[in-house]
Amino acid sequence: MNDYIIAVILGVVEGLTEYIPVSSTGHMILVGDMLGFTGPRAGVFEVFIQLGAILSVLIIYKEKFIRMVKQYRCWNLLRRENWYRKDTGLTLAHVAAGIVPVMGIGYFAHHAIKTYLFSSGTVIIGLIIGGLFMLAAEKAHMRVVCNDVEKMTIMQAFLVGAFQVFALWPGFSRSGSTIAGGLFLGVSRKAAADFSFIIAVPVMFVACIYDLLKSLADLSSNDLAMIALGFVIAFVVAYISVLWFLKFLNKSTLASFAYYRFVIAMISFAYFFILK
Repeated sequence: MNDYIIAVILGVVEGLTEYIPVSSTGHMILVGDMLGFTGPRAGVFEVFIQLGAILSVLIIYKEKFIRMVKQYRCWNLLRRENWYRKDTGLTLAHVAAGIVPVMGIGYFAHHAIKTYLFSSGTVIIGLIIGGLFMLAAEKAHMRVVCNDVEKMTIMQAFLVGAFQVFALWPGFSRSGSTIAGGLFLGVSRKAAADFSFIIAVPVMFVACIYDLLKSLADLSSNDLAMIALGFVIAFVVAYISVLWFLKFLNKSTLASFAYYRFVIAMISFAYFFILK
């Protein structure tokens, strides 16, 4: 298949799935396998288009990011006596608390994850288990104690961020794990989604740069046009997808995404293990 067609397809898939709870990594692995676009070159391409998705969130939440950077002298909030304060607004300290668990475990488990979990079979398992986790969070009906990301405490930020560790398993979904985890903790869907998208920026950026430094040798100048096309498409589609998803959460639950995951898991199982 033509490289530019592959770039368009994967750019759309990345943009649509990066921030909604269906697992972009899982979809990229499944679609890449279906298109026959795999290997080191595909890995570098996927990293670059993820950067396009990151840029979309930076623009959507630009005011929050600018304010947090201006108020960078906030690290005293990490002291134990400040863990439960709700009057500070969202700060870099909250972001740091939210990314520490996944950054730490992701660093030490990176090789094992890339070696053993990036396959169609493991993605199918992640889609199913992640969907069940989301349904369980919705059925728990926990009392909402935080309905605004600006009122999250450091402890809530840390615990919601800790659920992001589940997303290290491809197919589980970063936003699905953090939003569902937030529901278990009494954080509203909207607040949990806002926090999930914001903390995804540094996590994804570091992961992307780490992967690029290890894989740039697999890239040739002939790939630049394909990468640029995928980057732009992923950015535009992700921007639209995030705005739509935030409106969706105001009136709906995660259940429909869970059922979608089950359907995709069944189709993928049939394609890779029965028909292929």
